[in-house]
Amino acid sequence: MNLPTWITISRLFGVPFLLYGLQHPTPDVRWIMVGVFLLAAGTDWLDGYLARRLNQVTDLGKFLDPLVDKLLVLAPLISLVELREIPAWGVFMILARELTIAGWRIDPSLQGSPAIQGANLWGKLKTVSQIVAIALLIAPLPDLWQPLSLIAFWLSVALTWISGAIYLLPKQVRS
Repeated sequence: MNLPTWITISRLFGVPFLLYGLQHPTPDVRWIMVGVFLLAAGTDWLDGYLARRLNQVTDLGKFLDPLVDKLLVLAPLISLVELREIPAWGVFMILARELTIAGWRIDPSLQGSPAIQGANLWGKLKTVSQIVAIALLIAPLPDLWQPLSLIAFWLSVALTWISGAIYLLPKQVRS
């Protein structure tokens, strides 16, 4: 395994901290969890940058990166459902799309190509919108910010589905 792949795997270490910290969060703990989440999410950019810069893009990295991203995103979302801050059906919409695309990526019979596909621009926009929404939802912001946090969450749900639909379109239609 190369350095970018190790960085991808390191992102997983944030998941148990997030799950534990969001069990009974105080405002101080929530700010720490925002930091943990953003630090872990930042490694998503770093591993991709290094993989391209060092010419170390691998099929393993293209497989693990979105899988680890899903775990990092779903862990705090599930905790936020448990805290009754977002509805479970919104998180289910994200989960359904993510599982569909994960299966699509690794099944060559669905794509007509045996290579694992990397994320497209819409997938990257989806990831950024999820990171922003989750950070806003975790942060103990004043009540005035709650509508913005929820708008960011629903925008991320919409971008999740839009990016999934675009990913599933035949290549001729996408081009």
